[in-house]
Amino acid sequence: MLQHLGWRAGEPWLQEVVLPANLDWSKTGLRTQMSASEWAALGVRGRNGQLAGNLPASIIVPQGRKGPACIAYPNFRGYFEWNQSFTYVLTAAYFANRLQGAPVFDAGAPEPGLGSGQMKALQQKLQARGFNVGKIDGILGAGTRAAVQDVQKQLGMPADAWPTAALLNRL
Repeated sequence: MLQHLGWRAGEPWLQEVVLPANLDWSKTGLRTQMSASEWAALGVRGRNGQLAGNLPASIIVPQGRKGPACIAYPNFRGYFEWNQSFTYVLTAAYFANRLQGAPVFDAGAPEPGLGSGQMKALQQKLQARGFNVGKIDGILGAGTRAAVQDVQKQLGMPADAWPTAALLNRL
């Protein structure tokens, strides 16, 4: 029924993972895809089970390296056919997993995010450095997230794409 959206029956959407402390954080996010077995070779492991070996996947840390972490499989990307909002897609996939019996994700202890005014200031600073953040609107969209990750890498910070007060102060 949902195959027109790119869903594959019997394949997972998301899986909670535990990440090694030495992970190259610039590999996280939807811009990087590797097989689950390649992620496992880097030390990524499932919190409650093995990773889905040969499926292409991305590591997602929606609130940075100190927050929850999951591996997103091809079915996750199918949600973007419905809605381009990362938050919407992540929430829908999470609830789909929960309906299939997956446990509640470990929330971790993420660093506080930025408020709307701080986010606009960050977007302006990133844009002044030549990054395409899209509209300066105070929303952490795909362009801002990518720019944050790129500038974190340039500055020698963990490049987890999570905008923090420390990053805003560095800029």
